[in-house]
Amino acid sequence: MSAGQGRADVSDEPGVGWFEDDRGRRARWRSETAPPPRRVTAADDGTRADDAYRAACEGTALLWRGDFQNARQLVQAIARRIDAPTRKRKKTEPSGLQAFHLFRQARAQRARTLGMVLVPVEAGHVVPLRRAPDVRDACTEAYGPCEEPYVVPLRELLGVIGAHEWRRKGVPVPALGGDRVHPHYGVFSPIRGEYVDLVARAPIPPGVTSAFDIGTGTGVLAAVLARRGVGRVVATDVDPRALACARENVERLQVPVDVVQADLYPDGRAGLVVCNPPWLPAKPATPLERAVYDPGGRMLRGFLDGLGDHLEPGGEGWLILSDLAEHLGLRARDDLTAAFAAAGLQVIDRLDAAPVHPKAADADDPLHAARSAEVTSLWRLRCGSGGPTPAR
Repeated sequence: MSAGQGRADVSDEPGVGWFEDDRGRRARWRSETAPPPRRVTAADDGTRADDAYRAACEGTALLWRGDFQNARQLVQAIARRIDAPTRKRKKTEPSGLQAFHLFRQARAQRARTLGMVLVPVEAGHVVPLRRAPDVRDACTEAYGPCEEPYVVPLRELLGVIGAHEWRRKGVPVPALGGDRVHPHYGVFSPIRGEYVDLVARAPIPPGVTSAFDIGTGTGVLAAVLARRGVGRVVATDVDPRALACARENVERLQVPVDVVQADLYPDGRAGLVVCNPPWLPAKPATPLERAVYDPGGRMLRGFLDGLGDHLEPGGEGWLILSDLAEHLGLRARDDLTAAFAAAGLQVIDRLDAAPVHPKAADADDPLHAARSAEVTSLWRLRCGSGGPTPAR
């Protein structure tokens, strides 16, 4: 370390402290993925990657005082050191549930280590480092206005910058005729289009004039339903970021969708109720993982158990769900069909789509066996019992 060798413990307050220039300093801590580090030391362009990697592994964060682009290169160098041991395959590879838990542990440890490179940010979201980009718009979109300085992990700041670019450029959606949906920071982006395509090609029941989209996120599924001619669409979400994102998207797309805040269902009934819950029944490690992990299958079960009370007579519920959890050993197919039966629901059809994302074909991915077998399904459900059930 070439600057600020002293260290300081951080108190229980949401701040971070360190010694620099022979005096103690303190700033607000900002992160949605990690708690404030207990030990911090200043670092700059003279800091060696091996020393930085060793410090990060030992739990000491590095507050960067050098060139911003050099800090990015340092994070990349640390990442290479983390990933190097995993390039050699073991003779016996874990599979299923064990592979999933090892994968999450490795990802969490990797994120903690890479998150130990910190950057200072001044009031108004200004990074006071050489060659630093202008992050004011990106940080205001993600965090809101800020009139006090703070410290943030560089890796998280880079994520905020990337999210700003996705929001600015948008994601083209073939089911919307190529029109773009603009995801906000912290809102799941529809870059995996198979689930959107399923909603675009499933037959809308005759006479349906209203629909609910439960857990709308960007609002993409609600927009697809509206473009397909459903006259009244209500999209719900509980997350303020998702609500703002969906409202912006439906306004830009000029589709008749009402976006309302609700924990699952809005008031009333609809002829069609659509839900694309998080696909894995596990606990999210950070707020940003809530779009992927559904603790105990809460949202899935809430949707199924409440469907009968919110469907119009003869209406349908569409559940969009990947079977990745089944291949990982997190949920059995029998558990899913038993949940249908317990909610008094009848399966009348199922539409399937194979994944097209790159990880499904990546043999080096730790979860390759599960990802390569994954199928995303749209389950068409009605109230009642009996009737056809698709093959498992």
